[in-house]
Amino acid sequence: MRLAARLTAASVALAAVLAWPAALDAQTRFMFLRGQSVHPAFEGWWPNDDGTYTLWFGYMNSNWEEQFDIPVGPDNYFALAEAGEMDDIEVDRIIASDIDQGQPTHFYPRRNPFLFTVEVPAEFGEQELVWTLTTHGTRNRVYASLRPDYRMDTQVMSTEVGGAFGSLDDRLRENQAPNLSIEGTLRRTVRVGEPLSLRAHAVDPDNYPPRANREPPKTLDELYSTRGVGSVVVSGAPGLRMMWTVFRGPAHHVRFSPEQMKAWMDTRVWGNSPWSPPYILPKVPGDNTWVADVTFDEPGEYVLRAVASDGSNFSYENLTVVVE
Repeated sequence: MRLAARLTAASVALAAVLAWPAALDAQTRFMFLRGQSVHPAFEGWWPNDDGTYTLWFGYMNSNWEEQFDIPVGPDNYFALAEAGEMDDIEVDRIIASDIDQGQPTHFYPRRNPFLFTVEVPAEFGEQELVWTLTTHGTRNRVYASLRPDYRMDTQVMSTEVGGAFGSLDDRLRENQAPNLSIEGTLRRTVRVGEPLSLRAHAVDPDNYPPRANREPPKTLDELYSTRGVGSVVVSGAPGLRMMWTVFRGPAHHVRFSPEQMKAWMDTRVWGNSPWSPPYILPKVPGDNTWVADVTFDEPGEYVLRAVASDGSNFSYENLTVVVE
C-alpha cells in the first residue's frame, strides 16, 4: 500500500511537471502591434420611452498600433435577419437599404466601446441586426438582439468601461450623458492644407460622477478592477472631457491642433487616454467650449466625430468635411 501510494504521488508530481509548460502557454498573453483582425461588438440595448429600442455597438481591434479604413460595403456591412439566419459566417445578406447603419469606416486600435447606436422599432421582436467586418482576410460577425440578458443601463455602461475608477454606485443608473453641440453647420468644405476651426460645447448636466484624478498605479490590482463586473476591466478617470476623432475617412491624412486625447482604451502609461495612468484629465475650458483646428493632407469626404464623456456615459455629434 505504501509503495502504491508513493508511486501514485510520484505519478501526480511527474504529471504536474510535464503539464507546467502547457499551463504557462495557456496563460501567455501577447501584445500584437499589427496583423490581427477587428471584432465588432454588440454592447447591449435599452428601451426608449416611445416604445423603440436603442442598440449599442463598438469594436475590438486586437492590434495596439494598426488602424484600418474599411468602407461601407461587403467588408463592413449590417444586415437585418431572422434569428439564426446568419449563424453561418460564410452566409452574406447584403441589402442596400440595410448595410449602412452609421457604423465607422475608420477603426482605431484596441477597444472602442459604446461607439454608436442604432434605433430599432417596437416590433423588432426576435430579429437580429448583424454586423460583419472583414480585416486581414478574417471575417468577424456580431448579432444584436433584444434578448433579456443583453439589456443594459447606464450603470452597466459605466462598469463595462471601468468608469469612475470601477465604481458600482447605484447613482450611476441615473447618470446623464453630457450635453454636446458643435458650433456652426454640420457639413463644411475646405481645401487641402487649409486649417478648419472646430468649436464644440459640452456640459455635464448632473456633474456626476465627480471629477477626480489619481496617481499612477503601483500594482496590477490598482490598475484593474474586478469589483462586481466578473472580469478584469481597466479603470478610467471620471470627469467631463471632449475630444475629436476621425469616424469615417483615413485618419492618417488628418491633423488636429492641439493633439486630441484618445477616445479608445489605451491603457499604457502616459498614453494620452482617460484609461491611461496617470489619470489626469485636461481642465474643462471656462466657457465649456473646446476649440481646435484640423487640417487634411488629401482630398475626399471625411466624417469627424465630437465625443463628450463624463467617464461613464457618452454623447456624440458628427461633422462632415469635404476636402477639395
